[in-house]
Amino acid sequence: MSNLDETGENRLRRELPEEVPAAVPQAGEPEGVAEPEGAAAPALTGRQRLVKGLWPPRVTRAQLIVAVLLFGLGFGLAVQVASNSEGDDALRGARQEDLVRILDELDDRTQRLEDEKQGLEKQRDELENSSNQAEEARRQTIEKERQLGVLAGTVAAEGPGITMTIEDTKGTVEADMLLDAIQELRAAGAEAIQVNGVRVVAGTYLTDSGESVSVDGNKINAPYRFKVIGKPQDLEPALNIPGGVVQTLEKEQATVTVERSDKIVVDALRAAKRPDYARSSSQ
Repeated sequence: MSNLDETGENRLRRELPEEVPAAVPQAGEPEGVAEPEGAAAPALTGRQRLVKGLWPPRVTRAQLIVAVLLFGLGFGLAVQVASNSEGDDALRGARQEDLVRILDELDDRTQRLEDEKQGLEKQRDELENSSNQAEEARRQTIEKERQLGVLAGTVAAEGPGITMTIEDTKGTVEADMLLDAIQELRAAGAEAIQVNGVRVVAGTYLTDSGESVSVDGNKINAPYRFKVIGKPQDLEPALNIPGGVVQTLEKEQATVTVERSDKIVVDALRAAKRPDYARSSSQ
């Protein structure tokens, strides 16, 4: 029995693998089972590989520049959309007759530009086709001199237009409000303007002077009377657009009246000023 038991024990030892001795932790090392040298690292899962590839982020200089440019583009688009939305909100709240008036004014301005273009093309054709080009050029020069004299305020002018009177009993009308009226009239096609006997030209300036206003240094008092030559159908609607000149002045408790006329005389003149340094390039 003894021999048989030893033989069976030997057979059992041969069939079972030898146990790997546990590593003995060195002094100062935490207790635990140490991995044998040369053992392969555990395989990473797909999620772990994705996280490892994304973090920490690796940003190159080119990517940073592109990101800044895209941010600037997005910011600009956002501002543009916001401004368009504000304009749309203002128009959305306007009445139907106000919208029609605004569209009519835009159409009138477009038509004026088209008429001016056709007039210039006509002058060009007349110069090209005239048998006596020198005489035609002289005639156009005289006509242009007359037109420039009207714009410069050195000659009187008459024609259809409007008269706008601003009553300011409260003394609330200021120079910038009158300047807004002049600019709106010019945008609507005004060709000659005078205010209380003072001719308005390209270099005209307005300043507050106590309880009144000065135009080019000339003090004027209320009521302020504008005599304007231009197309009445364009001038009057331009003053009455929503949030325009008339509404602004009425908020200041001023009274505004606008009258159309077939004949407006603008006879206030400005002395022609000779330039000190500028000379014609043709001389």
